[in-house]
Amino acid sequence: MPVNPQVGRLDHVRTPEQPLFTPRTPRVVAARRLHRRRDRDITGRFLAEGPQAVREALARSGVVAELFGTPAALDRYADLVTAATDGGVPVSALTDDALAALTETVAPQGIVAVCHRLDVPIDAALDRAPRLVAVLAEIRDPGNAGTVLRTADAAGAGAVVFAGDAVDPYNGKCVRSSAGSLFHLDLVRAAEPAGVVARLRAAGLTVLAASGYGETDLDELTDAGGLARPTAWLFGSEAHGLPPELAEAADARVRVPLHGRAESLNLAAAAAVCLYASARALRAGPGVSTAERA
Repeated sequence: MPVNPQVGRLDHVRTPEQPLFTPRTPRVVAARRLHRRRDRDITGRFLAEGPQAVREALARSGVVAELFGTPAALDRYADLVTAATDGGVPVSALTDDALAALTETVAPQGIVAVCHRLDVPIDAALDRAPRLVAVLAEIRDPGNAGTVLRTADAAGAGAVVFAGDAVDPYNGKCVRSSAGSLFHLDLVRAAEPAGVVARLRAAGLTVLAASGYGETDLDELTDAGGLARPTAWLFGSEAHGLPPELAEAADARVRVPLHGRAESLNLAAAAAVCLYASARALRAGPGVSTAERA
């Protein structure tokens, strides 16, 4: 294996007497099963693919259970190998075929981590007094869910809640779409969306439902200072929106104004607009309207 000046010879990963792992190696077989939700639920583990996701996973203590990579990738990402071995994480070199068995992308980047699930009970997440929370209610599309999770992280949210019959946040596409943000904030899974709304309100958050047919205009709400308090946003599926009873349970139903001729925004775009409107208002301070700031 090539020498990397950062870590020296990677003898702690594989010696010449130790062959590369193949698709039939038991540990590769076990990891490959994590493509299935059933096996993720049973084991409490999931896969994080690519150097960005692996780097963020390693930065969170105790999350990574095992690291796999091709010899070339382990040399290229020697800093990740060092972080893993320093943290007591086993690192295993594997063949290209074994890597292909563990990845779902067309052009994998050569490195995959087996991670422990990150679920946090909603009470524990709310005990940290987040000022911004995103709730993904009944959202089934993993790409949309992962993108909203990434946006929530970028906007400074403290928690993201997957509520009801939502997609598994540890689905491979969802993990990839989150671009590492999965490891940055509290991730909550809750079976009853209505119960989530009740807990959020009890914790002092204003609960807003994003809806294309909402009676409240986002710009008007922002100008009036209505986003300057700790807020939880409810987002529904792109195809069906929020369940009516959940939208009615919110403190207000808010629409993003459309100034052009587009019929609507997709879920990820609408979530970005709402979350960033809240982020800006929260940074400006509580109870301050746009007119007062001017």
